[in-house]
Amino acid sequence: MLNRKVTYRLYPNATQTERFLEMLGLHQRLYNTALEERVRTYRETGKGVSFVEQCKALTQWRKTVPALAGLNAQSEQVTLKRLHLAFQRFFRRMKNGETPGFPRFKSLCRYPGWGYKTHGDGWKLHPGDSVNKVAYTCNP
Repeated sequence: MLNRKVTYRLYPNATQTERFLEMLGLHQRLYNTALEERVRTYRETGKGVSFVEQCKALTQWRKTVPALAGLNAQSEQVTLKRLHLAFQRFFRRMKNGETPGFPRFKSLCRYPGWGYKTHGDGWKLHPGDSVNKVAYTCNP
């Protein structure tokens, strides 16, 4: 089976833009919180936190944080996977003697977005005739 990446250009109205920015902020905070947990755990115990362990912790986070419970769980796992891959690349570069580049905390302006594991998992595309063009720009 061939994997494909599909990128859509959306033209949301003001209400949709607000919701997208809220979702982006939640994914960015999830990424930063997971990174902070990995750093803190390593400093305290000397052991790393795996992707699977963080996915299990995500279940608990979703119970205590209603905003996270409102997001698609698989999209949150994709965010954790992004952090996991950043650490894999970091350790690979260290092993090869390259400049490692430890994974960084992301500001909202430097967080690229979120993803879904499969098409239609948590979102639907409803093409319409009327299009409201609302652009979001990040001013640091």
